Amino acid sequence: MSNLRSSNLTKLSKTHFDVLIVGGGINGAVSAASLAAKGVKVALIDKGDFAGSTSSNSSNLAWGGIKYLESYEFSLVNKLCKSRNHLMVSFPSTVKEIRFLTSIQKGFRFSPFFVYLGTILYWLMGRFSTKMPNYLTSNKIKQMEKVINTQNVTGGFEYSDCYLYDNDARFVFNFIRSSMSYGCIAANYVELVMAKRVGTKWITQVKDSITGEEFKLSSTCIVNACGPFVDSINQKIGERTEHNHLFSKGIHLIVNKITKNNKVLTFFADDGRLFFVIPMGTRTCIGTTDSQVSDPVTHVTDKDRQFVLDNANKLLDLAKPLVNSDIISERCGVRPLAIKDKEGKADWVQLSRKHAIDINQQNQYLSIFGGKLTDCINVGNEVAKNIESFGIPLTYSEQKWYGEPDDSIKREFMHRAKLMDFDALTPESSSEPLTQRFWRRYGRNAINMLERVRENPKNGELLIKNSEYLRVEIEHAAQREMITKLEDFLRRRSKMSLVLSNADILSDPGLIEACEILFGEQAQEKIAEYKSSFD
Repeated sequence: MSNLRSSNLTKLSKTHFDVLIVGGGINGAVSAASLAAKGVKVALIDKGDFAGSTSSNSSNLAWGGIKYLESYEFSLVNKLCKSRNHLMVSFPSTVKEIRFLTSIQKGFRFSPFFVYLGTILYWLMGRFSTKMPNYLTSNKIKQMEKVINTQNVTGGFEYSDCYLYDNDARFVFNFIRSSMSYGCIAANYVELVMAKRVGTKWITQVKDSITGEEFKLSSTCIVNACGPFVDSINQKIGERTEHNHLFSKGIHLIVNKITKNNKVLTFFADDGRLFFVIPMGTRTCIGTTDSQVSDPVTHVTDKDRQFVLDNANKLLDLAKPLVNSDIISERCGVRPLAIKDKEGKADWVQLSRKHAIDINQQNQYLSIFGGKLTDCINVGNEVAKNIESFGIPLTYSEQKWYGEPDDSIKREFMHRAKLMDFDALTPESSSEPLTQRFWRRYGRNAINMLERVRENPKNGELLIKNSEYLRVEIEHAAQREMITKLEDFLRRRSKMSLVLSNADILSDPGLIEACEILFGEQAQEKIAEYKSSFD
């Protein structure tokens, strides 16, 4: 067990908190960061790892919701564009503009030029913060990107939106880490068993999923930020809400890099849904699907896999068709769609990802429904205002709780890195210079990590082949990132298991040393646990 997690578990059982947040996905993470920065005494638990569900299975896009123009949700698009722009300014190293090269097939429900006019409206609603859209003929599309199959294409366009340079789970975890730096006591693999209102406080029975030990946690308020599991938690506790969730399942497949162009190739799949070919460093992410499911716990089926492969092979002009053996890894999750009706169907055109917050003022209980990465800052701010309405003071109400450190800290990091020629250590397998990745992932902590490499050059060595991650990063993760299971590091703190096959990871001789850094004497046990999850 990590020392950080062990320490936090002790604090959880011995402290009365203003707010207990249940769920460590994007909604819970921003709630914790916002509240803790404003002086609220916060606890956060998650029954699995942080960002372990929907928040680690997205398309890695932070976009303004262009598809909602078709359903005339102009207010939502306007709000999401503002949110996207705010993310771009607040996280310039992480949320980056990228061009979407879109092809429209013959027989599509709208002409290419009509859809292009929609991108102009989208650009206007985005306050001209990105490059202007361009209309493209079929021939021009082929000139720009030879991998696109233009035989059935009547035209298209290129417009801009944003994507997360790192994986989504890392973006979420950085909010968790920030909240802990502000005093939040967070712990992964802690499950809510039951919660009861006793007088003016909540007594919550929780279970350490690693040891099976149960203990009680005391708080004045509860924030249910369990993503797709919000409804089941409310049902367990007996909380009634105006909203509930429908689930739309989406999958992505990760394959070897399809094109050197750093653009998102956009199509409309056979089911009419947007279909993406997304850059992912040395790999390419393709998807997604959209099928209604009743259970938030889901997995990739043969049918899902074949749908994505068939559409990719149809829409792309590849030297040889993609087959199952080309798949390096898979992403699968559900989109929790907030609705007021108890019955409904998850239609991507009719149902949006906008969030809703239901409040029980008397019980000081709050539930967050829906939401997406793009809108996360708004969620954090709204939760803080609602908690204040419960009578919990925000001692530092104006404190900014998000964004990268200021430029003076970045300049100091870059200067020190240049003096020691840090980028010369960049592994061949890396898709970017070390300085860029260290600043984006670790912020002000990157300066201390530089010093550790300067003091001991061994800390600048690559432990696992083709992984990009240096020894100093693994040591940092062991100390500050609450790595409880090997999957936490491979899949969510890093994106190693997304871009490398399990066979390559498990056969690498450096894995044992990495696990010894992360888990000490439990290294072999944690490797065995990871292997067993694939049996």
